[in-house]
Amino acid sequence: MTNVHALVIDDEPDIRELLEITLSRMGIDVESAANVEEAKLALGKRTFNICLTDMKLPDGNGIDLVRFIQKYHSDTPVAVITAHGNMDTAIESMKAGAFDFVSKPIDLTALRKLVDTAITSSQMAATESSSESTGKIIGTSESILALKKSIKKLARSQAPVYISGESGSGKELVARSVHELGPRAHNPFVAVNCGAIPSELMESEFFGHKKGSFTGANQDKQGLFQAADGGTLFLDEVADLPLDMQVKLLRAIQEKAIRPIGAQTELLTNVRILSATHKNLEDLVHKGDFRQDLFYRLNVIQLKVPALRERRSDIPELIDALLSRIAQACDLETPRISVKALQKLTDYEYPGNIRELENILERAFTLCEDDTIEESDLQIDKTQTISGTTDHEKGAKVSHYIASKNHESIDDYLAEVEKEILCETLEHTRWNKTLAAKKLGISFRSLRYRLAKLGLDDNE
Repeated sequence: MTNVHALVIDDEPDIRELLEITLSRMGIDVESAANVEEAKLALGKRTFNICLTDMKLPDGNGIDLVRFIQKYHSDTPVAVITAHGNMDTAIESMKAGAFDFVSKPIDLTALRKLVDTAITSSQMAATESSSESTGKIIGTSESILALKKSIKKLARSQAPVYISGESGSGKELVARSVHELGPRAHNPFVAVNCGAIPSELMESEFFGHKKGSFTGANQDKQGLFQAADGGTLFLDEVADLPLDMQVKLLRAIQEKAIRPIGAQTELLTNVRILSATHKNLEDLVHKGDFRQDLFYRLNVIQLKVPALRERRSDIPELIDALLSRIAQACDLETPRISVKALQKLTDYEYPGNIRELENILERAFTLCEDDTIEESDLQIDKTQTISGTTDHEKGAKVSHYIASKNHESIDDYLAEVEKEILCETLEHTRWNKTLAAKKLGISFRSLRYRLAKLGLDDNE
């Protein structure tokens, strides 16, 4: 590394020497300080790409120094050296703005990875080369601009972020933006829906397993932590984790290490943890359904994603972007939207947020005539229900029906039925799409859209 400078702050000469040697071997120019006063003087003289500071110093503590650096040298990442197992201190330091932490005794491999990530972060801060990555989050409302600003700030840290918000509001998009704006951008972003993993497979999915460790383990399996190594692990719907898995996840996060099922030794992990859920985690903690210590560990920094009804001024821009994407997917012109239809969409409450808006527009896209979406094409007021049953009974009936057809979800089953009908009709009309659309009682646009969505648009 050239022109890379590090500041090491520790009152123990042996620790300073260890860090100096390790960083110097990485090609980094190292300067040392034995206390807070010396550190502040050094920071005033030059810019550093990373600071490593002990928590306990003769004239202050590491957290106070973190706050000072955040205030006067905010582009300089600072990592705090903590006593082994002292997670409260580590979390407090990250809440104060620390980039990350490293525990004593210092593992040099983990330290080198931390330093590499921190230096990349400081260089990104200097260039601001990826500052527009939040452009994927559409909108200019006050709440969205505040969200984008927070994402840019948090992206350079390694602190765990808990993303809260209603279902369909765009929590995964926010998580991806945090990843893509940060120093881990060129490494994997691994998203997992915690509620979709069967409880009996959960440990293997997260931590992996060794061949022969249990019945059916015919080969070694890499877990999610290993798959995300060097990058970001996004735990969506983290509230759905069973309590026994919460304990194992907590340990993996705190120790920065995992043990695959059947393995004799632990593996160091280098991942940033982001999590999200549409449920209220604090309420679940009070009810005893979610561990308070895990919540405390995940919720170092919280980002709230606003509901769509809280940012109505963004709806027209979202409509334009979504319609363009839908039209492009099936190689058709983007339709216009009438004034009445736009007003209807702007006034709607959107219990399903952006995901619901996208579904409404997909349906309207297939129904509209003359390249214009009218109010009647939206079908917002129409609902389909299984009458005469409670919500619980509806869910049970649907689940039973899906299971009997060997499908994971009702969407998978309906897609298969639709595919069969389309293929049968197209075969009958010898792939004359105009005639097929007429026989099916749908518009040519609707047929083109459905074929593209099901991956059948290349057939002739």
